[in-house]
Amino acid sequence: MEEKNKEMKLKYDKNIWKEMFLYLKGFKKDFYRLCAFMISLAVLDVTFPLLTQYAIDHFVVPRDLEGLWRVAVAYFGMTLLMGGIVFFFIRLAGKIETSIVYKMRKDAFEKLQKLSFSYYDKNAVGWMIARTTSDTTKISETLAWGVVDLVWGLAMMLFISIVMLIVNWKLALVTLITVPLLAVISVLFEKKMLVAYRNVRKINSKITGLFNDGIVGAKTTKTLVREELNRDEFGLVTHDMKRTSIRAALFSAGYLPVALFISALGMVLTLYFGSIFILNTSITYGTLVLFITYARQFFDPVLELARIYTEMISAQAAAERVMSLINEQEEIVESSAVLQKYGDHYTQRIENWEKIQGNVTFNHVGFYYKEGEYILKDFNLDVKKGQTVALVGETGSGKSTIVNLACRFYEPTEGEILIDGKEYRSRSQSWLHANIGYVLQAPHLFSGTIKENIRYGKLDATDSEIVEAAKTVNAHDFIMKLEKGYDTEVGEGGGLLSTGEKQLISFARAIISKPALFFLDEATSSIDTETEAKIQQAIDRVLKNRTSFIVAHRLSTIRNADVILVIDKGVIIESGNHAELMALKGHYYELYTTQFVEEGEMDLLNQNTQTSLQSA
Repeated sequence: MEEKNKEMKLKYDKNIWKEMFLYLKGFKKDFYRLCAFMISLAVLDVTFPLLTQYAIDHFVVPRDLEGLWRVAVAYFGMTLLMGGIVFFFIRLAGKIETSIVYKMRKDAFEKLQKLSFSYYDKNAVGWMIARTTSDTTKISETLAWGVVDLVWGLAMMLFISIVMLIVNWKLALVTLITVPLLAVISVLFEKKMLVAYRNVRKINSKITGLFNDGIVGAKTTKTLVREELNRDEFGLVTHDMKRTSIRAALFSAGYLPVALFISALGMVLTLYFGSIFILNTSITYGTLVLFITYARQFFDPVLELARIYTEMISAQAAAERVMSLINEQEEIVESSAVLQKYGDHYTQRIENWEKIQGNVTFNHVGFYYKEGEYILKDFNLDVKKGQTVALVGETGSGKSTIVNLACRFYEPTEGEILIDGKEYRSRSQSWLHANIGYVLQAPHLFSGTIKENIRYGKLDATDSEIVEAAKTVNAHDFIMKLEKGYDTEVGEGGGLLSTGEKQLISFARAIISKPALFFLDEATSSIDTETEAKIQQAIDRVLKNRTSFIVAHRLSTIRNADVILVIDKGVIIESGNHAELMALKGHYYELYTTQFVEEGEMDLLNQNTQTSLQSA
C-alpha cells in the first residue's frame, strides 16, 4: 500500500479548511440561518446578566420590590425564546452535518469510480474505507457543530467585551488581560496536538485495513492456521492505537485545564479589582455582579473555543486524508475535445459513439508500472476484426498487461494503441468499455440475485435476453435447478455459489450486451474440468466473428485460436496457430506437451480413484 503520507505543515492549515468550508456552499441559506440563531443566542446570554444588574441596583439594594415582576416576566419570556432558538439550531446543525457527510462521501465515491487501476494497485481497501467513513464523519461533525460553537463563542466574547467596555472600561481591561496569555498557550499546544491526532487517524486506517483483510480472507486464515498470528498482529496495531490515542488525549487534557486555570485567574482579578472599585464607589454592587458573571461567561466561550480548537486539529488530520483522495489526480484523463463529443463517466453522449469493428493495433507500445522497469518495450501487434488471439507465457511475462492496455485500464507510456485505425485516446474510456466483454480469473458477483448480476452487463436487458445469455454460456440448466431460479440470491461476492457457477454467470454478464471486443484473463484456470468443458463450448460460440484476447493457463482451451502469441518478458518469441507452433517444436511445444502429460496423469489418477471407490 502506498499510504498518503505526504509532507504536511505541522500547524493549522487554512488552505485545508478553505476546501472544507467549500462544502458549506451548497447549504448557504441554512448556514446563515444557523449563524443568526447562534448570534441571537449570544445576545440573550449577554442580556440575562444585564437584567440581573438592573434588578440588584433598582430593587435588591434599595430594598424595593415594586416592579420586580416586570423583570421576572422578561426573564421568563427570554427563557422561552432561548428554548425555541436551541431547538431550531440543533435541528439545523444536524441537517447540515448529514448533508456534508453525504456530499463528501458521494464525491469520494465518484472519485474512486474514476480512478484507474493503478490507484487500486497502490492503496489498500482499508485505507479507502477509512477515508469515506470515519474521516468524513469526523469532518462533518466538526464543520456543523464546531461552526455552531465557534459563531456562538465569538459573538459572546464580542458582545461581552463591548458591554463591559461601555459600563466600565478599566474593569473590562482587568477582566480581559488574561486573553493574550491564553492565545500564547494555544500556539504552544498546537503543533503537538496536530501531530498526535494525525498519527491517530493514520493508525485507524491500518485497523480498518486489518478488519477488512480478516473478514475477506477468513477462509484463507483458517486453512493456513493463521488465527494466532492475525490476533497478535491486530493486537500490536490496536496497542499502538491505544498508546497514540492516550498521547493525543493527554495533550487535549493538558490544554483544557490550563485554559481553565487562566479563566479562573481572570475571575479572581475581576473580583479583586471590582471590590476595590466598589469601596471607591466607582461602580455599583450590581455592576460588580455583572462583571463577575461576564468574567465567567466570557471564559466559557473561551474554553469552548479551546475545545473546538482541539477538535479542529483532530479533524484537520482527517481532512488532509479525505481531500488527498478527492483531489487525487486521475492518471487517465480525457481531452476537452473528447469530453465535448463523447461525454464523461456520468454524462455519456452515446449518440456520438462510433460502432467498433474490432481491429486492434499496438504500435511501438512501451509500458512500465515503475519508471525505468519496462513490462513492454517497442511492442507491436496487429489484430484483425474477428480474430481470436491467445497469449501464453510465464507469470509476469506481460500477458495481462497487454490485455489491460487494450482495455485502456492503463495507458501506454510510449507508442499508441489503435482501435479501427484510430488512436483510442481520441475517444472516451466509456465508449471503449461499453464495447468490451471481460471475464476475470476470479469472478466477482455483486450482492443480489442471479438475474440482477447478469443484468449488470446491460441495465435495460429484458428477462428473455438474460435467459438467452445464460443459455449461450451453458448456465441456464444449473440456474433452473436452484430453488428460486434466476431470483436466487448469490450472497456477498457470490459466496453462495461455487467458483464454476460464478464464472458462468460472469460470462453471461459479459456477453449480454454483445460486445465487439472480448477479453478472457485465465477465465478457466480455477474451475473444475466439467465446468471448463461448458465454458469452452460457450467460448467457441461467443468468440465467433468477434475480436477477442485470451490469456490462457490451460493450453487445451486455446487450440482453436487464430493466433497464439508466446510472450516472454514483454516480447513475442513465437507466433502462429496451434498446428504451426506444435510443428515448430519450440517453447509452445514444450509447454503444451508438458501440460498435456500432467493433465493426462491427473485424469488417470482420478479414474483409478473412482474405480477404487466403486469397488469398495
